[in-house]
Amino acid sequence: MTSKATSIDIAYRAGVSQSTVSRALRNSPLVNLETRQRIQAIAKELNYKVDKNASNLRTQNSHTLALLICEDPTNDESLINPFFLSMLGSITRATAQQGYDLLVSFQQLSSDWHADYEDSNKADGIILLGYGDYVDYEHKLQKLLEQNTHFIIWGAEHNNKEVLSIGCDNHQGGVIATEHILSLNFKNIAFLGDASEHSPEFRDRYLGHAEALKKAGIKLNKKCQFDAISTESSGFDAAMKLLDSGHQFDSIFAASDLIAIGAIRALKQRGVNVPEDIAVVGYDDIPVASFANPALTTVKQNTKLAGEILVESLLKLIRGKDVGPQLIPTNLVVRQSCGGVDKS
Repeated sequence: MTSKATSIDIAYRAGVSQSTVSRALRNSPLVNLETRQRIQAIAKELNYKVDKNASNLRTQNSHTLALLICEDPTNDESLINPFFLSMLGSITRATAQQGYDLLVSFQQLSSDWHADYEDSNKADGIILLGYGDYVDYEHKLQKLLEQNTHFIIWGAEHNNKEVLSIGCDNHQGGVIATEHILSLNFKNIAFLGDASEHSPEFRDRYLGHAEALKKAGIKLNKKCQFDAISTESSGFDAAMKLLDSGHQFDSIFAASDLIAIGAIRALKQRGVNVPEDIAVVGYDDIPVASFANPALTTVKQNTKLAGEILVESLLKLIRGKDVGPQLIPTNLVVRQSCGGVDKS
């Protein structure tokens, strides 16, 4: 007796993963048309039949979306990056406007947060905010793909085209921040933030910074880049290392507002005035940025629009519609930390 063909058999014949087979048989836009047609042809050749019971169970809708927020080191007990608090509000509103409920949970980096929300019918799809070390995070995204979970991430575009991402244009943000600093005749700009593959959003901001310098005919000083994660204490430590390095600098572009606020505290502790001696620009425009002393010039990310696009894109993905990655433009908010003080 000939055994029935399975999705594993199709995957073997097509040279793809089992999750790709599942998507292709559902006509998911995450699989390109040529691969979809090839998989569907193999399924027809093998007389593959979808398990209707499993399919029906799979397509049950909870009318709930899950928002998983990465735990971050913070100065309080919230363990939530302040930037994500405004994102939480915008995603909550956007979900309600679509007639969905929102399940909010922490994704602790040490836990199996990637457990299958869809198969347990907790949620129809997942929005992921934050990821810590991106290299360590990637295998968890792969797990979600293998489980055929509908999910979307906030952040830099992923090199795996099956991972759908929405994020702000960090490269453009790095350009406009640096161009503003240069317009005030500050020439020796230090960059505080991890610029490696471990932090792709910070890396894109650094690359935008480098592009703006090149366009202005100024050589990038790699010795004035100091790693920092998005906390005030990390910004403080990075700024102290910069001050102790002996390298000449007249301004700082920090990869986040928290880093910038920590850097300003370090400068003040060393008797350096901001912006008279050193200008500082941050990134994110978190609420505290306008209340810092001096008020922080920063690159603003549009969290209201971001929340709306994240929810709309995830629902399109759930419904099998075509959807792709998207970058949201940023804009500069000029305040006292790098305002009208011309270095010339």
